Amino acid sequence: MEKAPINWTNMILFSMTPAAAITLVPLYGFFYGYDLYEWLVFILLMGFCGMSITAGYHRLWSHKTYTAHPLLRVLFALGGACALQNDVLHWASDHRRHHQFVDNNARDPYSAGRGFWFSHIGWILRNYSSGNNGFSNVKDLEKDPIVVWQHKNYLLLVLVMNIGLPALLGLIHGDIIAGLLLGGLLRLVLSQHVTYLINSLAHMWGRQPYSDASSARDNSLIALITFGEGYHNFHHTFQWDYRNGVRWWQFDPTKWMIRLCSFVGLTRDLKRSTLAQRETARLEMQYRRVTRNCETLNIPENWRLRLEQEYQQFQKTLQLWTEHRQAWYESKEKQFQETLSQWEQWEQLQLRDRYREIQHKLKFQKRRWQQMLRNLRDQAMIPA
Repeated sequence: MEKAPINWTNMILFSMTPAAAITLVPLYGFFYGYDLYEWLVFILLMGFCGMSITAGYHRLWSHKTYTAHPLLRVLFALGGACALQNDVLHWASDHRRHHQFVDNNARDPYSAGRGFWFSHIGWILRNYSSGNNGFSNVKDLEKDPIVVWQHKNYLLLVLVMNIGLPALLGLIHGDIIAGLLLGGLLRLVLSQHVTYLINSLAHMWGRQPYSDASSARDNSLIALITFGEGYHNFHHTFQWDYRNGVRWWQFDPTKWMIRLCSFVGLTRDLKRSTLAQRETARLEMQYRRVTRNCETLNIPENWRLRLEQEYQQFQKTLQLWTEHRQAWYESKEKQFQETLSQWEQWEQLQLRDRYREIQHKLKFQKRRWQQMLRNLRDQAMIPA
């Protein structure tokens, strides 16, 4: 690994703040204590910083998965300064290069291939060549007046949001020091390292249900503390989707907030991957994983042929279902138009019945595919 020059500003900042949090926060708590108000300030500012990074820096500006009202963009810009993870232009530029060159140790700014420490925080502490590429990939963001305003006034905003705001909230309650320690110092350190876990641990621990083209992984536990960002394998596969936890039950408060804001006009143009795209990716990933195992183990040729046939049949059924599903939804939209003719009504009923038939066939095909995978595992030919 290259021995890059130390970035002394970052080295001092990211060494002193954790050391101060570990010592000063518990000492003040032991001698003076913290009350419910002060802990609520800590929780609210953690949420403010976290949402500003995940919904703002990440899903809005880096990936443009939706469009946001100027009021929301201003709040995200302030929250990003509060999180002290650099301004939008620097953050988004690094992140876009991360996706473009993921796991490339020479070009990915925080490549997980260089180890946990490097991808978590080491890449910030030295001036590595992989992190020096300017703003050539964020020309679109340089047209956003709020992004430019934050960039020009970043240091002032950092001081106001990290010292002024916690001090003011502490003053309101009569304890400025407690406000600075919990709402300022502890919140700052924890919010930073929660975000860094996505760069490090989310590339090392978890499942890869959609793709193994990169080291990104899905991990529900990481999602719990990263505002939904832990479904990282999905995100790297469908980075244009405003959701990370795509299932309704997956914990992704960022997607819920973005969706709720759309009901009052604060967000719009929410981009989504289709069910067919997701199912196709999962099927292809399962097939690649199984065939790789077949090559390393003593698998009879007839099993390989059956697997290939099932895979091809599943693909055809999925494609047919996708086409009919689209046609059926287009047909349903006609119900909001003028009254259909008798022929159109009959045609729509035929299309509905055909769509349901193929949907049933797809479910049956999926059960057959899953049963075949289970049979292979049960016979101890392929590890679970």
